[in-house]
Amino acid sequence: MGVSTSSPEKGISVVTVDYPPVNALPVSGWFALADAIRAAGRDPAHRCVVLAAEGRGFNAGVDIKEMQRDQDGHTALLGANSGCAEAFAAVYECEVPVVAAVHGFCLGGGIGLVGNADAIVASEDATFGLPELDRGALGAATHLARLVPQHLMRALYYTSRTASAAELHAHGSVWRVVGRERLRAAALELAREIAAKDGRLIRLAKAAINGIDPVDVRRSYRFEQGFTFEANLSGVADRVRGTFGKEAVQ
Repeated sequence: MGVSTSSPEKGISVVTVDYPPVNALPVSGWFALADAIRAAGRDPAHRCVVLAAEGRGFNAGVDIKEMQRDQDGHTALLGANSGCAEAFAAVYECEVPVVAAVHGFCLGGGIGLVGNADAIVASEDATFGLPELDRGALGAATHLARLVPQHLMRALYYTSRTASAAELHAHGSVWRVVGRERLRAAALELAREIAAKDGRLIRLAKAAINGIDPVDVRRSYRFEQGFTFEANLSGVADRVRGTFGKEAVQ
């Protein structure tokens, strides 16, 4: 359980997340993921990083139950804010391209990760969305806006609905959609093609593309997080978050 790194092929590093049962990451998990991605990108032997996950889905966001257990007020919230910001930035700022291999659900913080990735390969059962308003939070609209057009992003955000891998493929943000059993192989296939390039040149290409990005994703996301904290200070976040987990037993 946790975050692990492997190198299945020359030039490729695979960072795998495994936090059963649904890959809802605790505060420590977000920082561990950031550290693993940064380390993989710094290694001169690597020319591409694949971000993958084990279990039922790619990522279910932050561990809401960790926040509900927080007895110190805002300790868990502040930790999750900082951890998510670091993990998202680590993907975006990774010195080499990052390919996200997405299966099952990709929610909340998962959108922050894949929205900052360089390419996405998804399984046919993959779904993408931000249930933030149903969880007493805000954020990652910055990253959802990199996956779908502006008005669709707003509709998905306000309704907490999800979009399928096929829909994102139609919008051009998902590179390829494959059967779940083919996901890792398809992600490695794309990573292999990237890793075949000159190592120094691919790093320059990543830096150049980031440099012409019209949106400063780190600053944009941190702006959103200010409203998340405001929602907590006002009490509305606790009121909404307090319903989490109760729907299933009603």
